[in-house]
Amino acid sequence: MQRPSSLPHLAPRLRRSALCAALALSAAAACAQDAQISDDVVRLGILTDLNGPFADITGPGSAAAIQMAIDDFGGKVLGKKIELIVADHQNKADIASSKAREWFDTGKVDAIMDVAVSAPALAVLEIAKQKQKVIIFNGPGLDRLTNDLCMPSTVHYVYDTYALANVTASAITQRGGKDWFFVTADYAFGHSLQEQASAVVTAQGGKVLGAAKHPIGATDFASFLLSAQNSKAQVVGLANAGGDTVNTIKAAREFGLTQGKNKQTLAGLLMYINDVHAIGLRTTAGLMLTEGFYWDMNDETRAWSKRYFEKMKKMPNMSQAGAYSSTMHYLKAVQDAKTDDTAKVMAQMKATPINDFFARNGRIREDGRMVHDMYLFEVKSQADSKYPWDYYKLVATVPGDKAFLPLSQSKCPLVKK
Repeated sequence: MQRPSSLPHLAPRLRRSALCAALALSAAAACAQDAQISDDVVRLGILTDLNGPFADITGPGSAAAIQMAIDDFGGKVLGKKIELIVADHQNKADIASSKAREWFDTGKVDAIMDVAVSAPALAVLEIAKQKQKVIIFNGPGLDRLTNDLCMPSTVHYVYDTYALANVTASAITQRGGKDWFFVTADYAFGHSLQEQASAVVTAQGGKVLGAAKHPIGATDFASFLLSAQNSKAQVVGLANAGGDTVNTIKAAREFGLTQGKNKQTLAGLLMYINDVHAIGLRTTAGLMLTEGFYWDMNDETRAWSKRYFEKMKKMPNMSQAGAYSSTMHYLKAVQDAKTDDTAKVMAQMKATPINDFFARNGRIREDGRMVHDMYLFEVKSQADSKYPWDYYKLVATVPGDKAFLPLSQSKCPLVKK
């Protein structure tokens, strides 16, 4: 008996199925070729202060914000796992540079999402330049990072010394605080902040009567504040950060700088909401400061900040919110560029506006400066504060192109003039 040939009425259907399967496999292979992720993992690092004077304003909180962004992104990009590596540089430049070199050489880290404190940041910037890797700064403020020391793969995301000095010193001087004395942290950030603020004060017709420099993590501010008091300056500018700022303000109150007939105004040139929380409204009420973010600005900032609070039991500051925003921006750029290649990712980051809870119409300029609005706040009195962490009253919103250094004044060699 002759055997029938294989079901002729199904042959065309089977051929179509085989063709579709082949096309699907071809498309998948093409996508796999298009998406190029080195080592099949996107590794991000953060070098920060986990236990020192800047741990509260950066440290574990910034690492947690970056991890939140990774989790919200789904833990993968282009089908590849995203990993976060955290290290404590102990505020030492040599430790920071050594760890960054190790990460790039053997740890296969694609990008460093933050380096707390300016001195370690400068050291790591040089390593990232040598290795041609992405580095994003949310914690340090030194404006040189995207000025004369700029490089193609650097992003300075949250704030810098120019913006802080420009907004705060200008506002206080215009309100009558003409004579200034500075209490300054004796390292690159403090020096830059004092220099920038002094230039603003002088340009506004004021005078700088002197300065006292202190080491990082100083325990006794008596001599520095006595110098400030003896200067009889109307304004004492605090060109420091973190625990140093907190301890300076507490000591200033103990010494009576802010009370009595000859009271002086304190100007926090870099203050975080963490500092206000640590010191209390009784001591900080009326203080003027500049920030790039406040948790209680609108529904979006509140929604994200309450999620952060659930993890950290404190509200985020601008550097921690910026760490989340910049990580999301980086991961979206990797996804859109279909690669973790440094040059292609940076091109995508610079081409894409930033619109999220942190910034509206933010953009990364050719010098690497992320330009966004900055905010001048006045710290509320205890009577005006209605609920926990209700600390700021908005005084002014300063557009990014007014807050940050104009490109026309930039020394960045990447800027075409």
